[in-house]
Amino acid sequence: MIQIACLPPLAHFSAMRIVTSVSAMQRLARQWRRSNACVGLVPTMGYLHEGHLSLVRAARRRVGKVGKVVVSIYVNPTQFGPKEDLSRYPRDLKRDLKLCRAEGVDVVFAPNNAEMYPGWAEATDEPARGNACPTDTLSTYVVEEKLSRGMEGASRPGHFRGVTTVVAKLFNIVQPDVAVFGAKDFQQAAVVKRMVRDLNFPVQIVVAPTVREPDGVAMSSRNKYLAGDLRPQATVLRCSIRTVRQAVAAAKKPIPAAQLRAVVLRVIKTAPSARLDYVEFFDSETLSQVEKVSRGAHMALAVFVGKTRLIDNMVL
Repeated sequence: MIQIACLPPLAHFSAMRIVTSVSAMQRLARQWRRSNACVGLVPTMGYLHEGHLSLVRAARRRVGKVGKVVVSIYVNPTQFGPKEDLSRYPRDLKRDLKLCRAEGVDVVFAPNNAEMYPGWAEATDEPARGNACPTDTLSTYVVEEKLSRGMEGASRPGHFRGVTTVVAKLFNIVQPDVAVFGAKDFQQAAVVKRMVRDLNFPVQIVVAPTVREPDGVAMSSRNKYLAGDLRPQATVLRCSIRTVRQAVAAAKKPIPAAQLRAVVLRVIKTAPSARLDYVEFFDSETLSQVEKVSRGAHMALAVFVGKTRLIDNMVL
């Protein structure tokens, strides 16, 4: 296990702090920097589950007992499309704070839209949700132009522009030595790693394994939407991956990607409320699509189960 080489801080306080302003978080970050404290950041949109908590534990392992672990809780509006679920994305800050405190988190950074995006016009009818559009003063974004093109980037135009912008902001505000992301959002992690490389952010990116429910469904805050018979149908993503893995493992030569897409489509159709958004096969390092699929290739898919869009991925 690699840990960041930092000197221990002068003091370590176990009481969790809740910070809501950018300026206060930046002051705290500068204080930690002066005392040579190692800082680990776990960016989240809240409504925490065991998958998020596994990232918190990974951050603690990297920075050590005397380091500082920061969990950001912010539903970032710029990564949502106009017809997506920003207004109804699940939120429960009180519960999130309780979970963070139990995990020994040092600081929860929970800003609002006006803090994260100066000039943002807060919605008057739903201020807690911050459902308004940005004003003309919001004109600076961070854009990765290669790895973000396909899959989620193609299906959700503008999504990664919002992701890279808010993550860059969080890096500037928290000044972490290490940031931990989940492998469930594999493309997102790859895009962030590329941004860090290209823009010389002094941050180590750690990608932690996907945490799954007992039936194999990847843990996600959006699983909350799956009511009634929709929840069992969510297993169709995992079933699709398992079916493709078995086919690739048994094949004596690479299988055409088009043939495997047809296999996935047949599996998805076994769930009456499921609809395939995309399935792609690609190189894990470059994210370039592969036309012939063999062991070691990466598979990712997005599926609507009812109105809920779920994603998953795995190395074949």
